[in-house]
Amino acid sequence: MRLLPPLILAVITAWYLNINLQNIIIAVLCCGLGLTLLRSLPIGKRYHYQWVQGVFIYVLIGCLGMFITWQNNSSHQSNWYGKFYNDSMQMVVSINEPLIEKERSFKVSATVESLFNNDTLKKVNGTLLLYFAKNKTAATLQYGDKILIKGNLQSIQNNGNPGAFNYSRYMAFQQTYHQVYLKEADFIVLHQQKTNIVYDFIYWARSKVVKTLQKYIVGDKKVVGITEALLIGYKEDLDKDTVQAYSNTGVVHIIAISGMHLGLIYVVLVWLFSKLPYIKNSPITRVILILGCLWLFSLITGAAASVLRSAVMFTFIVIGKNFFKQASIYNTLAASAFVLLCYNPYLLWDVGFQLSYFAVIGIVWLQKPITNIWYIKNKFLRSIWEMCAITIAAQIIAFPICIFYFHQFPTLFLLANLICVPLSTVILFAEILLLIVSAIKPLASAIGQTIYVLTWLMNTCITYCNNIPFAVIDAIFANVLSTILLYVFVVSGCAYLLYKNKVLKYTTSVALLLFLVCWGYHKWQLLQQQKIVIYNVSKHTAIDFIEGNKYQFYGDDTLRIDGALQNFNLKPSRILYQINVAPNGLPAVQQQHNFFEFNNKKIWIIDSAITCKPLANPIEVDVLLVTKNPNINLENILIAVKPHCIVFDGANSLWKIEQWKKQCDDLHLRCHITPKMGAYILNVP
Repeated sequence: MRLLPPLILAVITAWYLNINLQNIIIAVLCCGLGLTLLRSLPIGKRYHYQWVQGVFIYVLIGCLGMFITWQNNSSHQSNWYGKFYNDSMQMVVSINEPLIEKERSFKVSATVESLFNNDTLKKVNGTLLLYFAKNKTAATLQYGDKILIKGNLQSIQNNGNPGAFNYSRYMAFQQTYHQVYLKEADFIVLHQQKTNIVYDFIYWARSKVVKTLQKYIVGDKKVVGITEALLIGYKEDLDKDTVQAYSNTGVVHIIAISGMHLGLIYVVLVWLFSKLPYIKNSPITRVILILGCLWLFSLITGAAASVLRSAVMFTFIVIGKNFFKQASIYNTLAASAFVLLCYNPYLLWDVGFQLSYFAVIGIVWLQKPITNIWYIKNKFLRSIWEMCAITIAAQIIAFPICIFYFHQFPTLFLLANLICVPLSTVILFAEILLLIVSAIKPLASAIGQTIYVLTWLMNTCITYCNNIPFAVIDAIFANVLSTILLYVFVVSGCAYLLYKNKVLKYTTSVALLLFLVCWGYHKWQLLQQQKIVIYNVSKHTAIDFIEGNKYQFYGDDTLRIDGALQNFNLKPSRILYQINVAPNGLPAVQQQHNFFEFNNKKIWIIDSAITCKPLANPIEVDVLLVTKNPNINLENILIAVKPHCIVFDGANSLWKIEQWKKQCDDLHLRCHITPKMGAYILNVP
């Protein structure tokens, strides 16, 4: 527990301050020199300055964390492809996984092996995303295939809308910085393969499991998709509305392959191997079998961060219980986190990793005190209350980070978990049994039908809970400062209730006061806001006029009715600015056809071909928005209009935008391209 904090701090420092290798080496040498000098002191003085030795050790651990972070960044490697690539080159890449089918393309991750330019071959490494246009050749590609590609690499970018998910940073943590779209003529399949025996087995096993489930669990695709996700985390067949319902009711961990799945399997394995002859009397055999089963399940499910955390933690627990004395569970948790961060420091930013540890800490710390609040004699009712205590304990410690990432709180999480955890447990073991007996078709069919009915029942219960008014509190404000203050309040408050320490009481009160001040100040700031946001939405026009906590939307009708498009492109911004739609519009917004005036800021929208007549005094507008590929010439527009900024949004073709940008450069006009620069935000004074 004492070694983990400096490692975490070092990883964060290395990422945000971009510490280079030279500075890390200098720090290590200084620490080594300092420790050598301490060792040369007399024993008495060494004891007196023992705390200095501790500081040096902490700094060394920090240097380890910074070095691991630097080393795991593929762009720092001497042979990273990004240091040598140019548009005239071809690439030899090997496909890392089975292709994922999208609506209009196939998506896959690939490893760059070499760059080919004329007669020169350069060995390189790195990972990029490939998008294939749907065609027969692309559909036949498999894991391990090598292909020669020719295409202009594009940097992975965010959509740039306010509050949007930072996709480029997420992919950077996966060491992927570029993507390329390939038509059939842009690649050649080479008669070579590069595979790994472990990944070969994983993809074969996942495919076999999915096919078995689809063969014997027949019916509504929404139900079948849940069964696949619940057992091995296969998400390709999940229905978006169903996933949202699980998220809104606080039980999304059931289909996200959390530590709960591994915990259930661990309990059954311990019980099973403690009953079998020969195995129960051989600790080494028992440990090997338990860990083998746990890690096999972890690998087949895709080795998600939450499952890795559980697998590493259970590895420590199993080995400790069988060969060493029982250690503190907090040290076991810290040790598993330390090992995982040494393996991949970028797991620190993984939401599943964070939620997994927060939830387990909550259960370990608070489950027993919560259980002891209410003593129930009846065994059945007591087991239900213990289950409730586990859910409440996990939620208490995890909810601040959930609000920070998802800006919502499921008010019915307790009811939903009481229904779903027992049902999902039965379904999980029934699916495992189905895989075991899949060769016996009549029995497998009966089990498959039972699984379908139970999963349908679980889906129905979740949908019903989700449809209850106020099942979820949505659009909750949260930033880094408010989340830290909320955690101080929650942790110190729980500690005060457990230990009755006055310092903790005052800490809780101060944290709550500061949190309320932070929340109130932010609310006050939002009530004063006035701005115009022109969003970056591919093939669509979208504008929000914002005044205080209300907004008026202008854009395509598709965006008004398509919930998925709104949730992805517009909702994050509306949560960030804490705004709700103005039912009758904003009085400050004056509209005449495509001309808008909002508190003295003028916007003219051109969405079709237009010819302007020259004016002696061109009309001044703050923003000229060009959208939907109009057939226009900017020089002709400027004889009638004088814009402060010309905005080209995502509803235009990129090649047209490039032509208009050249015109803007020639005419010395300021322009903003939303597909490249993100949303255009005009603050109204």
